Amino acid sequence: MNRIYFDNGSTSFPKAAGVPEKIAELLTKGAFNINRGSYEEAYEMEEIVLETREKIAHLFHAKDSRQVIFTPGITYSLNFFLKGLLKSGDHVITTSMEHNAVMRPLHQLEKEGVTYDIVQGDSRGRVKAEDFERLIRKETKAIIMLHASNACGTILPIEEVGKICKKHHLFFCVDTAQSAGTIDVDMEKCCIDFVAFTGHKGLLGPQGIGGFIISEELDKVLVPLVAGGTGSQSDSLEIPPYLPDKYESGTLNLPGIVGLHAALTYIEKETVEKIHEKKMELTEYFLNGIRRFPWIRVVGEPEMENRVAVVTLDFQGMDNSIVAFELEQHDQIMTRVGLHCAPKAHQTLGTFPQGAVRFSFSAFNTKEEIDICICAFERMKGYR
Repeated sequence: MNRIYFDNGSTSFPKAAGVPEKIAELLTKGAFNINRGSYEEAYEMEEIVLETREKIAHLFHAKDSRQVIFTPGITYSLNFFLKGLLKSGDHVITTSMEHNAVMRPLHQLEKEGVTYDIVQGDSRGRVKAEDFERLIRKETKAIIMLHASNACGTILPIEEVGKICKKHHLFFCVDTAQSAGTIDVDMEKCCIDFVAFTGHKGLLGPQGIGGFIISEELDKVLVPLVAGGTGSQSDSLEIPPYLPDKYESGTLNLPGIVGLHAALTYIEKETVEKIHEKKMELTEYFLNGIRRFPWIRVVGEPEMENRVAVVTLDFQGMDNSIVAFELEQHDQIMTRVGLHCAPKAHQTLGTFPQGAVRFSFSAFNTKEEIDICICAFERMKGYR
């Protein structure tokens, strides 16, 4: 691929080494189901699924791999939490930086009697942990927030908020779409009851696979959203009460899990720390390169502290959509322009309704690619 891919916040590309091959091997040699067939190939597939659960549990410092539940993606996972926990009269707290994967379900639930308050972020996308505590009511059930903003890359204080949740006996749900595989997320240390993850971004796996990790306390009250066959307790019409079967009705996305297994194996070898270091090196190089252009505003955190490798730019005096189109057509640079499924976040950041252009890097990008992008910005000066 000769084009330059700077849209890893949407989905990673290229995927980790071994991912395409392992998926192809499964589909060509035998896509056997688990919990159904009583033959050797099915048992081998079960072992891969178990190993993948163990790798995810280890990545997020979970106590037991049975706490790891697979879903089609992080949006499904967040819906499992919100719609499986909240009922009329309940109250929840979130932030103004959230993705629509949180805001749209909350908007739906509001029509059913659930109320919510929003902790307002500042113009850099930062929120203060103490602002959550001020909004807690007697009917507050949970706090739900992202770890790192998909709209600007700012990191939010999940450890501090987690401690507040523990103090007030609230459930704590964290969206790790932009941080998993990049920043260490310790479920126990941060007092998290529900970690929502996706496999196709920082975890470098295929689309269509994600999941959540659930605490023992939350599992006691969360209602499964989907019911059906699990291959276990088939003599009963009741959903199995134990993990992970309780939340995994239907056929799992085994090609996706196999691809995720390969990606996690790659990440373990390379280490999250080294991957993060490379991504942040590229991010710093990019930020330093654009400082010469006073008409390009960095949306969110303009410095290196407290951010991930997501840099969003507002090209002042230009149409951001035209900038993205020009980069793609003239320079073969792929970005993402618009509101990034996070209108509340863009209102917070001062880029609503016009949106902005997002550049999100992976460890597979290079400084040479960034140099090409900076040269493109230089050329655009004449368009203003």
